[in-house]
Amino acid sequence: MAIETLVLGAGQEVGKSCVVVSINGKRIMFDCGMHMGHQDHLRYPDFSLISKSGDFNNALSCIIITHFHLDHIGALPYFTEVCGYNGPIYMTYPTKALGPLMLEDYRKVMVDRRGEEEQFSSENILQCMRKVTAVDLKQTVQVDKDLQIRAYYAGHVIGAAMFYAKVGDTAMVYTGDYNMTPDRHLGAAQIDRLRLDLLITESTYATTVRDSKYAREREFLKAVHKCIANGGKVLIPTFALGRAQELCILLDDYWERMNLKVPIYFSAGLTIQANMYYKMLINWTSQKVKDTYATRNAFEFKNVRNFDRSLINAPGPCVLFATPGMISGGFSLQVFKQWAPYEENLVTLPGYCVAGTIGNRLMSGKPTKIDVDENTVIDVRCQIHQLSFSPHTDAKGIMDLVKFLSPKHVILVHGEKPKMESLKGRIQSELGIQCYDPQNNDMVSIPSTHYVKADASNAFIGSSSTPNFKFPKIRGGNSELGDERVAEGVLIMEKSEKAKVVHQDELLEMVGGMKHEVQFAYCCPVQMSYTERISDSELSSRNFGLHKLLAKLSTELTEDSIQDCGEHLQLESLYISFCSRDNCAYRATEDCIGDKSATTYFCCTWLAADEKLAWEVISIMKKLHVIDT
Repeated sequence: MAIETLVLGAGQEVGKSCVVVSINGKRIMFDCGMHMGHQDHLRYPDFSLISKSGDFNNALSCIIITHFHLDHIGALPYFTEVCGYNGPIYMTYPTKALGPLMLEDYRKVMVDRRGEEEQFSSENILQCMRKVTAVDLKQTVQVDKDLQIRAYYAGHVIGAAMFYAKVGDTAMVYTGDYNMTPDRHLGAAQIDRLRLDLLITESTYATTVRDSKYAREREFLKAVHKCIANGGKVLIPTFALGRAQELCILLDDYWERMNLKVPIYFSAGLTIQANMYYKMLINWTSQKVKDTYATRNAFEFKNVRNFDRSLINAPGPCVLFATPGMISGGFSLQVFKQWAPYEENLVTLPGYCVAGTIGNRLMSGKPTKIDVDENTVIDVRCQIHQLSFSPHTDAKGIMDLVKFLSPKHVILVHGEKPKMESLKGRIQSELGIQCYDPQNNDMVSIPSTHYVKADASNAFIGSSSTPNFKFPKIRGGNSELGDERVAEGVLIMEKSEKAKVVHQDELLEMVGGMKHEVQFAYCCPVQMSYTERISDSELSSRNFGLHKLLAKLSTELTEDSIQDCGEHLQLESLYISFCSRDNCAYRATEDCIGDKSATTYFCCTWLAADEKLAWEVISIMKKLHVIDT
């Protein structure tokens, strides 16, 4: 069996997240997003790769949406209402509440204001959301008798979730977007330690390690304060949900402390609706916000007011949050056209900007002119301030999550190709986990786990009470037991019989065979001296010589594990024990070394297959002078 992952979006790019995973006959679509940098057929994933006939209901077991950002939910109404998917859809309660606001705002900007061909209508959005089943955190949902899913807190934006999916013995996690550090209104991502075959993780900031959150906040506030102190206007292009609330909390608190009277505006009525939902969904926010909720709701901003479009060219300084983020169109683009030509103004970009957007072009190096379309050219003389207030985790956070979950395989999505390749190399070299970074429309196939329930014979169960041990390398004579214990048996599967584990000796009886082993023994003298004389009886009873031999052999055989079994030493199937017999049948007279009174004898017994190793050990032992110091 295999897990097959078809990447329809966010493969070596940021945008239109959409990954279809097939697990043991079940097919799950994770996210159904659009690309904000495209206005053509590349805006949506290529759904024809799921089903050539267009029968998506039979092709998919369910759809899971991780959060309300358009690059994760933007194509969902199109897929359900235009393409005809009517199967199960799952998302968290906040995503179900806020997703329609984002979708309707996008539709208005693209269709009503820009005159684009309508991809989906307001009615399509409503019909789509009626098909959604909302889930709570850590709620296990049985999609059908074989498939179960569970949501985990992801930070990032309110309601964002990582999703765990399991079919039979095979399990995986799809992270969506997540943040491993808390911010002013959301907590850090949290997930159980799970046994996973596959982890699919975002990699937006695959090579970035951010400085402290407080340093970034100070830098942002300093830039804004400097601009308004000089009479300039500050444009903060941001989506109405997520970073807008985070930055509003930050600015509102700073305005209070500094007693500033410069107005802070929100451009979108959508944000007023969003803040209402944030107040209702207070349990999804950070612990600090929840703790102070009784005395003050963090989303009731004292210094933030609604913006009237007539104020675009009003004199005097101000701070304006304008949607959409990335200056990909809409009101943020209108304001940018008016404010960009003036040097005293500031555009601060608080997060990641997708390729193809004006925000991305500003972040790539300050241009003097920007062509919006064939009829519009903007002079850019304003200040450009780029600051990573992104809700995505950084490279350290990704590595921490991968290390914590320790899956068998990792697939990277939602990132830029060169950075993904760098992170892929780190995951493979530092964590020893196979990693993939497919591009759009690529398929990745990995093996899945399959467990077989088996009975066990009494003989095997009895042998399990005294299992073989796996030991770490012994250094400097210290022999600490490892954690792994291995009981060796044989799995047999007969026709119409349940699988059974038997002891290896039982198998010989079952097939009518006989056990044959060829063993060799050799009594080896080792020259040993001690600072105080110890009698032979004391030497034997206390295994004094064995401990001295163990300490010395462990420094010589650094690549092998030696097991101290008390009465004897074990090295693979070579056994070394103290020999107290004067007339040992395996002792060779010519092997006596020097002073017989200082000579200790050890009997070595081994199977024929280990002859080379046995003689190597015996050769080392015969050369030893173990000194008690």
